[in-house]
Amino acid sequence: MVLEFEKPIADLEQKLQEMKDLAKGRNIDLSSDIESLEEKILALKKETFDNLTRWQRVQLSRHADRPYALDYIYEITNDFIELHGDRTVKDDKAMIGGLGDIDGRTVMFIGQQKGRNTKQRQERNFGMANPEGYRKALRLMKMAEKFGKPIVTLIDTPGAFPGLEAEERGQGEAIARNLKEMFMLKVPVICIIIGEGASGGALGIAVGDRVFMLENTWYSVISPESCSSILWRSWDYKEQAAEALKLTAKDMKNNGLVDDIIPEPLGGAHKDLKWMSKTIKEAILQSLKELDKIKPEKRIEQRIEKFCSMGVVEE
Repeated sequence: MVLEFEKPIADLEQKLQEMKDLAKGRNIDLSSDIESLEEKILALKKETFDNLTRWQRVQLSRHADRPYALDYIYEITNDFIELHGDRTVKDDKAMIGGLGDIDGRTVMFIGQQKGRNTKQRQERNFGMANPEGYRKALRLMKMAEKFGKPIVTLIDTPGAFPGLEAEERGQGEAIARNLKEMFMLKVPVICIIIGEGASGGALGIAVGDRVFMLENTWYSVISPESCSSILWRSWDYKEQAAEALKLTAKDMKNNGLVDDIIPEPLGGAHKDLKWMSKTIKEAILQSLKELDKIKPEKRIEQRIEKFCSMGVVEE
């Protein structure tokens, strides 16, 4: 999959491959031309990805090849054991969770999961969790607290499922309860936005001691398309909506809504899963090292203070 703004890069890469095939097939020395073109491609990549618009970063966060929660979990952990069900309704496939080992330490992972093909997307409900998904997440958080295991959440959702049946089963209550309970967890909580971070669906598992965003992700109360449809009665103004929402990782960091930005490889997280997973793992371990030094009561106090201090009030 090639995004619109990536097409000039893709064209040059195609020419590079053709040049390599020609040199190999006809035994011609084109090393200097190949090197020159490789340098040109690298320069174009840097220029392109250093100057992405907010809408382009939204597109990159939704890239079809972008790693999802389970991709990272299986790369980061040694022995991941997935746990299922909310013990009330059913097992929500859009919300995954389980215990994994990181360098000898057991961590509870929770995250939204999307699918790669049509069947998987339907099974995962496009990463939109129902109330039972949030209740499963809370059950696993309480289990982690009981056994003294830190919690890592991986956020990637276009929003909580807005269907009638979700409202009937208490979607708003389930998310609100998660917010309340996450503030009071006695174990360290690290939240990482790995793709889309839309509205309460994202916030339902995003109250933590440390909140990170990957470089090409977004976090907002509403998606640019939905914002555009409300303000202009059309999706055609999604680019303007994205600019107005200021939803990128850099915007969130500048506004004090997240703690830090985790860099991605040039071109996006999907270009190098192993490098990206290693970087996320390092961020998790460093955060745990810092949080372990703080007493649980103090961590809870700091967590509450952090979220209560967000935003600006003008009288």
